[in-house]
Amino acid sequence: MLTPKETVAKAVEVGQTKASLSAGKMLLLGIFAGALIALAGVGATFGNVYAGKLAGACVFPIGLIMVVITGSELFTGNNLMIIAAIKGQIKWKSLLKNWWFVFLGNFIGALLVAITAVYSGVLDPAAEAVINTAETKTNLSFLEALLRGVLCNVLVCLAIFMAFSAKTVGGKILVIFGPIMLFVLCGFEHSVANMYYGPAGIFMAIKSGISTSLNMDAFLINNLLPVTLGNIIGGAGLIGCGFFLAYPHQDQPKAKAK
Repeated sequence: MLTPKETVAKAVEVGQTKASLSAGKMLLLGIFAGALIALAGVGATFGNVYAGKLAGACVFPIGLIMVVITGSELFTGNNLMIIAAIKGQIKWKSLLKNWWFVFLGNFIGALLVAITAVYSGVLDPAAEAVINTAETKTNLSFLEALLRGVLCNVLVCLAIFMAFSAKTVGGKILVIFGPIMLFVLCGFEHSVANMYYGPAGIFMAIKSGISTSLNMDAFLINNLLPVTLGNIIGGAGLIGCGFFLAYPHQDQPKAKAK
């Protein structure tokens, strides 16, 4: 395992690599990550329905594990790129470019899984739970959604930070599981997961002919917007900036900012 100080240096290196990706690759790897998180959401739904909330919380970390091991691009984890930007190893516009294309890719991937899972009939046994989850998330107040987003990405970025420090696949799996299980169990809000949960509930209500207050505009404004802002505050602000300050590392030769 790397020390925290060494892990900050590793985060800078990873940030440089991510910033150097082409827009097309950011988008493609973002689609993969969104789909993997959404697939974990499908599994977690059945865990909740058949065995309770703790079971669902124990299933969901598989999503981030798959993202990390496959090298896919996840918006919430990429909030840690702010360390490289503060260090001057990447340009701020490169940071924002990555966040934008990865966020878009995540949404596309999660949306594709939501559509497929609903209209394939896979989610039919859990239809009520799928709709209720989307309604609960959409009906949060702006402040509730924002603060739950902050708490969520503190844990997600802790998981990613610790995964940077692990040198083996087994070590990465071990350190990722706990923080992700904890955020799901506590009911915190993850923007990419919600890119699946919200649309899945909307599509399920349409498919089932059930009248609800769910619609895409309400989901985007009432949930995805404040949760995304909260994720940035928690991941980039508290963990990214916080660990940069807590564990300063010796300057590396400054790479050409991309």
